[in-house]
Amino acid sequence: MKFSPIRSAIIIFVAVLSLAMVIPNFLDEDTVAGWPDILKERIVLGLDLQGGSHLLLQVNREEIVENRLSEIRRDARSILIAAGIGSIITTQGDTLNIELTDPSQVDTARQALEPLETTIGGTAFSAGTTPETEITVTPDNRIRIALTEEGIASRMSSLVTQSVEVIRSRIDEVGTTEPVIARQGDDRILVQVPGFDDSERLKDLISQTARLTFHLVYPNMSVAQARQQGLPVGTEIVPTREGGEELIYEDVALGGEQLVDAQPAFDQSNRPVVSFRFNTQGAITFGEITSENVNRRFAVVLDGEVITAPVIQQPITGGQGQISGNFTSESASDLAVLLRAGALPATLDVIEERTVGPSLGADSISAGVTAGVIGTLGVALFMLAAYGLFGLFANIALVINVGMILAALSTLGATLTLPGIAGIVLTIGMAVDSNVLIFERIREEFGAGRTAYQAIETGFKRAMTTIVDANVTTLIAAGVLFFLGSGPVQGFAVTLAIGVLTTMFTAYLVTQLLVGYWFSWKRPKTLRVNILERFLPTEPKIPFIGWRKIGFAFTIVLILGTVGLEATRGLNLGIDFTGGSSIELQAKEGEADIGALRAELGALGLGEVQVQEFGAPQDVLVRIGTQEGGDTAQQEAMTLVADTVSDQYDVRRTEVVGPTVSGELAFNGIVGILVAMVGIVIYVWLRFEWQFSIGAILALVHDVILTVGLFALLQLEFNLSSIAAVLTVIGYSLNDTVVIYDRIRENLAKYKSIPLGDIINMSLNQTLTRTILTGGTTALALLALVFFGGEVIRSFTIAMAWGVLVGTYSSLFVSAPILLYLGVKTRSEAEAGPAKPEKRADGAAV
Repeated sequence: MKFSPIRSAIIIFVAVLSLAMVIPNFLDEDTVAGWPDILKERIVLGLDLQGGSHLLLQVNREEIVENRLSEIRRDARSILIAAGIGSIITTQGDTLNIELTDPSQVDTARQALEPLETTIGGTAFSAGTTPETEITVTPDNRIRIALTEEGIASRMSSLVTQSVEVIRSRIDEVGTTEPVIARQGDDRILVQVPGFDDSERLKDLISQTARLTFHLVYPNMSVAQARQQGLPVGTEIVPTREGGEELIYEDVALGGEQLVDAQPAFDQSNRPVVSFRFNTQGAITFGEITSENVNRRFAVVLDGEVITAPVIQQPITGGQGQISGNFTSESASDLAVLLRAGALPATLDVIEERTVGPSLGADSISAGVTAGVIGTLGVALFMLAAYGLFGLFANIALVINVGMILAALSTLGATLTLPGIAGIVLTIGMAVDSNVLIFERIREEFGAGRTAYQAIETGFKRAMTTIVDANVTTLIAAGVLFFLGSGPVQGFAVTLAIGVLTTMFTAYLVTQLLVGYWFSWKRPKTLRVNILERFLPTEPKIPFIGWRKIGFAFTIVLILGTVGLEATRGLNLGIDFTGGSSIELQAKEGEADIGALRAELGALGLGEVQVQEFGAPQDVLVRIGTQEGGDTAQQEAMTLVADTVSDQYDVRRTEVVGPTVSGELAFNGIVGILVAMVGIVIYVWLRFEWQFSIGAILALVHDVILTVGLFALLQLEFNLSSIAAVLTVIGYSLNDTVVIYDRIRENLAKYKSIPLGDIINMSLNQTLTRTILTGGTTALALLALVFFGGEVIRSFTIAMAWGVLVGTYSSLFVSAPILLYLGVKTRSEAEAGPAKPEKRADGAAV
């Protein structure tokens, strides 16, 4: 209660600075141009709030292996021919099998092929140490050249690094702002481009290999003649962009790596073309080729497709030329970008795609702000009604708390997502929990006969331990969400974790400062902390332990019924776990015609297609099941649906999750729940005793089963956000349980002769007011999200609101009463040593 001027100044400075750092988010950039750098930072909005595209790309392993084996096969054939050794080379998986026409030459052949036994992964200071290939001789005198898994992985990792730089160059050329381009693991690349909602164009830009080559067209023979008479040596048939075919020489006359510039332009007929310029060496080669082949056709091939094959009219010695081929202005510009950025070293497959239109992003912001304002006002009025002046102190701390969360998001450069807004609103509801703990403890201490000063001093001191214990469990859940979640779920985890930390700061230090200055000014002799004392007494006399058998029976029936429901009805799994596509549409005029849309999409032959209303009458959600053919087929199905409905509907949001990713997300979700539960139980074990951790785990299992059961009952979509909701419920429930456990532990140490059952009952009643008030404020915040937070996160918020009720119930009727049967000792029993349990009148063991 005695604050030094320096401590007070630091708290006030942090609070004022936090609020000041939030202001730039509501002003234009010109207004804050002259401000200090620390005050210029703005919150970065996620793709779901500002619109944009999210792609997860994976290097095509099969193509890398195939290309590398082709190189090795070509080199092996050349080596053996030079050595005069006949052979037949075949490919099987990651291995080349070489059968010699003269098996007696196997040792000579093995020695000749030794240069092909290579290693990779070296640096400028050391040779490669990872074996890329292994050459072995089989008992039947065949030679096998196999690519090693380590070698393939190392090559893929290297190609990912090169691909990241090429993709970054391509996206930078387009001029988008603040793209996120990062590798994930050994073979994946994450690309997020805010404000770029044309996912098809983005995929073309970043996943097209863009390998440009120039080939002479084979003269005096058509493709049909070549097919009939046989391909001439050194030629191949390549498709054209217009749907035809060309017979060209296999040898590359000139490669695109010699290009130094490419720009969109227009020819004499004002048609879009791409002009290009070679470097010095390329210009010389280009001049020689065109000089020696006047009146012959010269094909320009991009990624195995002939774009154009004009006749060389005259030598081109300036190193410049142009590519024509039925381009639009946009496609010519995109091709120029691809050629300037260079070719990708490997093919990248899109295995996950999420796109949000700007209109949906604006609606999400509006819904999130509305829910936040309503939730905050509801909590603030609730606190004023319950605590009067002390409630005003809590509300001031709450405003500073929200300001600190937003300031932290700005400073850290964290991305604010729609679930992140939900995390802030949830924090608002849970933030006053710490204040309620403090205020109720002050009220309890004053009621026990302490002076006003002593009650306030003791209340803050004793509540702090409980506040830390209760919030650590939520931090554990947030940490698991961050490390095992992705995208918006990580945004929710970040805001939740920041909210927990700022809550502990504001609820303890800021509130303590306000109460301290008020006390120094007023010097009250009496305290009236809770103005609802008549309705919420300090220690009611509810016989929770006497009701425990009824509670256990009800709990068992509830769990068995829920498990049966989940087993028979099942969960409505979202595409995050099943794979597939999800498209949110909005009718351009009037209300959506669900029946007509279902019939139209059903005729596309895409298997099961679900069409359902989604919030407003003009909004529709279309879900497409997993397509045969893998990730590429899934992308094609989504594109087909979008093209089919483009005349009547606007595409507001798309999600495509391939089977590769969906299996991983399902596994990570299950692991996340288990890791969070284990982590929380270990913490409870360390802070209390093993009996308390057993009670905690039983309560957690109860909460998880009933929360998941709600998804089965209402058939809400169960997706990644649902996992976040379950983990949040776990954190909230343990928050409530730890508060009760902390009071039980305190009472066990305080009272020597009171039986355990009475101590548990006393503790439950002493903390009941806090349980009711905290549950009420959290419910207010969550209900604001349910009704005003938008359709996208409705199932997420409904599950959390239900979880608050479930978690409160389990704290009162599962985790605490179960301690009676787990051998927790009272102080007198601990001092007396082992003793036979006695029976009380009500039959409880003591």
